[in-house]
Amino acid sequence: MRAIVMREFGGPDVLRVTDVPDPEPRSGHARVDVTLAGINYADVHVRGNTYLAPVDLPYIPGNEVVGTVDGGRRVAGLTRGGGYAERAMVHRRVTWDIPDGISDAQAVALVLQGNSAWHLLFTVLRLTAGETVVVPAAAGGLGSLAVQLAAQAGAKVIGLAGSEEKRKLALELGAHAVVDSTAEDLTERILEAAGGPVQTALEMTGGATFAQTLATVAPRGRLAVYGYAGGDMASVPTRYLMERSLTVSGFWLPQLYTDRTALPTSMRALFDAVAAGSLTPLTGAAYALDQAAQAHRDLAARTPTGKLMIDVAR
Repeated sequence: MRAIVMREFGGPDVLRVTDVPDPEPRSGHARVDVTLAGINYADVHVRGNTYLAPVDLPYIPGNEVVGTVDGGRRVAGLTRGGGYAERAMVHRRVTWDIPDGISDAQAVALVLQGNSAWHLLFTVLRLTAGETVVVPAAAGGLGSLAVQLAAQAGAKVIGLAGSEEKRKLALELGAHAVVDSTAEDLTERILEAAGGPVQTALEMTGGATFAQTLATVAPRGRLAVYGYAGGDMASVPTRYLMERSLTVSGFWLPQLYTDRTALPTSMRALFDAVAAGSLTPLTGAAYALDQAAQAHRDLAARTPTGKLMIDVAR
């Protein structure tokens, strides 16, 4: 089969199409004939050897797939690598049948980023109606879903995005107000847009952006960290947390892979919301397998909107 294989860490050019054997059968797993493989910022960290979990080379990246099993049944599933390939092994515990009426492209947008958005908002932050939440990358794959889910829950959403086009899209998705995420006075702009300190916030950039976002959170507020796309890990003095009674929580979706109820609950809620028309996954560009390097360049440049994916059949 064809797959993207990394034999070294580095820039996008380490992503090369290679002929490799089919994955070996494993207990509890199903072999999926992959239709679409999701592209996530975690894949960029894997490629650069800065991911939360180390990987051994050679390595096939990709942590979510949509495809068929058992001769044609459509499924969506999470993987621990191996997604950028014509076939992948997916554990049955994190594999779900795709309901009729939901496209493959919509499904792949929900598997990793949809589940992450849902649990960040409702498990980690415990967002409730009437609260204000800051959502970064509000036109991206995860952010666009988080904006919609939070707005549907009755929260006031402050969306962050780096271009006028993306900020307009965030407003269309349900954001109450939008802020230029590249602004040097980010804290002041968020406070102005929100009309004061916020109760909750999401953060995935790290570095100075983490500090600027945390500064907008009201006493007894909550912030959930789920990335460091800027490349710099952030830290915060415990004195600051105590003085303001702040809660800062980390989140990494693989910690839920062995939970028998968490992901089935969120996946069902996401599928139901799409079927009901209250949630619209933004499907972005689809790349051929041999365009994986370009997909990573585009993602790192933060130019795309919506969910990026590899169309394995192209």
